[in-house]
Amino acid sequence: MRKTILLLALGLFVGPLSANDAGSPRMNFMLHCSGCHGQDATGSPGAGVPSMRGALGHFLKVEGGRQFLIQVPGTAQSALNDGQTAELMNWILKTFSKNEMPAATPPYTQREVAQLRANPLADVAAEREAIIKRLQAQGIAID
Repeated sequence: MRKTILLLALGLFVGPLSANDAGSPRMNFMLHCSGCHGQDATGSPGAGVPSMRGALGHFLKVEGGRQFLIQVPGTAQSALNDGQTAELMNWILKTFSKNEMPAATPPYTQREVAQLRANPLADVAAEREAIIKRLQAQGIAID
């Protein structure tokens, strides 16, 4: 009953959804990511929530970036299973940062996500800062 009410309320918030949306990456984004990152993935940089738009694909260009996207607490500690998380991250990248992704980037797999989740980051802020510096060294600016 609670899930039905949540889905109805979410439908009013994001617009019409079909039965095919249940359990889809789009629905999982709305349920598990949009509360912080917003419906349009622009985040709230002033509040410490980075935008995903036009940014995440760049993380795949530097050492540690691919791993970081799965090891951040919001992803690593999500209630989604490893397969759903891989599917969601692949959808997020293609939806919000397709043009920034390196050519021939392999999709995340359930196995890769499981391995990365098993090794959470000790210092998220320091790791993000190191990745941002690697990107800046390539001339890529990320907020």
